Amino acid sequence: MLFDSSLRKELSRSFGATLVVIVTIVMTIMLVRTLGQASRGSVDPGDVLLVMGFTVLGQLPTILSLSLFVAIVNTLSRMYRDSEMVIWFGAGRGLLGMLAPLLRFAWPIVLAVGALSLIIWPWANQQIDELKTRYEQRSDVDRIAPGEFQETADGSRVFFIDKDTPSANTATKIFVATTAPDRETVTSAKSARLKIEDGQRTALLSNGERLEILLARPGLRISEFAEYGTRIGQAQAADQGAGSTKTATTLALVESSSPVLRAELGWRLGLVLAVFNLVVLGLAVAVVQPRAGRSAGVMFALFAFMAYYNLMNVGQSWVGAQRLSLPALVLGLHGGMLAIGLLILAARHNHWSWRALLPRRHAA
Repeated sequence: MLFDSSLRKELSRSFGATLVVIVTIVMTIMLVRTLGQASRGSVDPGDVLLVMGFTVLGQLPTILSLSLFVAIVNTLSRMYRDSEMVIWFGAGRGLLGMLAPLLRFAWPIVLAVGALSLIIWPWANQQIDELKTRYEQRSDVDRIAPGEFQETADGSRVFFIDKDTPSANTATKIFVATTAPDRETVTSAKSARLKIEDGQRTALLSNGERLEILLARPGLRISEFAEYGTRIGQAQAADQGAGSTKTATTLALVESSSPVLRAELGWRLGLVLAVFNLVVLGLAVAVVQPRAGRSAGVMFALFAFMAYYNLMNVGQSWVGAQRLSLPALVLGLHGGMLAIGLLILAARHNHWSWRALLPRRHAA
């Protein structure tokens, strides 16, 4: 009981500290990525934090798995380094006997990863797609923010209006840059108003000038106007019939026979199986080298985690391309990783020497 309580207490502290650090790093990366999407016009600037929250929520299974693996390796490496493992070995506690308390500590994390990967992951992706679709369905005029350069949905125009706008249908200090296959146009005006006829939106610019560059021949054309009209168009309707594999529910993936959906099912199940395998691997590889630094165990854990998850990505692509079946992926990758971890653990528990398996040289 003393060993179990002390081990779980130290694992809890290490797991909590590692989780906070990794979540902070992931949130920073996701914030920068979401801000980039908002600057390109893919995400509403007002929904940046919401999209970032859903994205981090979808990445929590991977974050929890990595935090657990690093905590196990870091804790056991510290116990080896401070000779605590020698004391527990001398008290009759073997290496295989440590697997049970590690699994008792990890089972709530396994349940959390299962719920996040099988239920929360598709729901979070569905919420992100709904936010992006809702923003894309808005017209170009509705997406323009005063004081900001805003690109249209098709990327052919860039708008800018002054921050001080008299009303929702009027604006001052207008700038419009249009790109066409054969010409580039820059239009500026002192004021503008929005006119709607037969469902079409037209922006009427007043007191401005227009600069036109023809790409086929050199030179430019400058013209001044008292009033100039440009058609904005209508919001394009999104395709509601096209579904994404990441937004499909787990039950739909189980009932489907599509290779792409089976590959997504293999990825979600692999996230749950990987947690158990990482517990076994963490116990098997947590060895301290006297000449290595204190961060050697953590670096090895990160590289092992990256290799494991890269193999999961490769296996998912192979299942989607029908080069590998889903049962073969589960048994080959996750079953193989479990067998390797148990083999290393049994070899260290029984003090097997790999040199003993090699043929010996007899002296003449």
